[in-house]
Amino acid sequence: MATLRRDGRLTALQRLGCAGLAGALSLSLTAPLELLTVLAQVGTWHCRRGLRDAGRSLCRTEGVRALWKGNLTACLRLCPYSALQLAASRRLVTLFMDELGHVSHWRAIMAGSLAGMVATLVTYPTDVIKTRLIVQNRLEPSYQGILHAFYKIQQQEGLRALYRGVSPAILGAVPFSAGSFFVYISLDTIWREPMVHFTPLQNFVNGCVAAAVAQTLSFPFETVKRKMQAQSPWLPHYGGVDVHFTGMADCFRQTVKNKGVLGLWSGLTPSLLKIVPYFGVMFSTFEFCKRVCLYRNGYIESPLNYKLTPGVDQSLQPQELRELKLLRREKFEPRKSALEN
Repeated sequence: MATLRRDGRLTALQRLGCAGLAGALSLSLTAPLELLTVLAQVGTWHCRRGLRDAGRSLCRTEGVRALWKGNLTACLRLCPYSALQLAASRRLVTLFMDELGHVSHWRAIMAGSLAGMVATLVTYPTDVIKTRLIVQNRLEPSYQGILHAFYKIQQQEGLRALYRGVSPAILGAVPFSAGSFFVYISLDTIWREPMVHFTPLQNFVNGCVAAAVAQTLSFPFETVKRKMQAQSPWLPHYGGVDVHFTGMADCFRQTVKNKGVLGLWSGLTPSLLKIVPYFGVMFSTFEFCKRVCLYRNGYIESPLNYKLTPGVDQSLQPQELRELKLLRREKFEPRKSALEN
């Protein structure tokens, strides 16, 4: 069983800001691996000789900046996606709680998956735009930017094109949840101690392993989603997709027929390679941003550590602490007499 907890010493805006900055930095640093993953999933010509040659040929033909194609879209998508996911997750976890305020790990993972589906549905057009920006040639672009891509896709292919591939994206949440649950129910046995005693390093390793297992299981759906997002008669070489299909089921069939079953896992290697640096940068950045916010709120002495400020009640909310400080300041400041005025 687990209990829903959050640090009440931060405001909602501060938590969202910390998560957004940490996510944007981790996305930017691992963007080249994400780009190689998408190119391998779509099956563009860059990846015919392997991922290393794909990166070299891309840099040679389009420049080093091409390794960060679509990263701005991914970063801009992060804040609304995170806000929606967080709000939906907290609502769903509250519904799944028992009368003591506890929720099982299985229900917590299910709540997280359902919240992810909600956030995915709302922000899905930005994911399609990111894929289109990645597969296009940066030197001869079909889209001049995010807004131009949105307008052009809507004009040429209709609004439904902005949700092309959403079905495998939603279906992929099922094996993703199953993989996460399989890892978390095995943690006690793996570490030979209860979860409440895990160190930060153990939790980091657990998160990486759970992400790797879940991503591997759901990767075929991710591959089909990328192919569906990229395929378009309005793009050069039909979007660079290595197979042509009429829908999700046909995409599965054509991929297996032309590339074999392992073709559904094309691009898994760079996807797994980015897990450790992604989570490492995200967690470390989030913790540092959290310390800065706690310092500004007055709970700790320095943003470089977690040493608590003496005499500060850590159970107070930020607004309550500010009001208490203001009350003390007004109480101890000497008042000016009428003669001084």
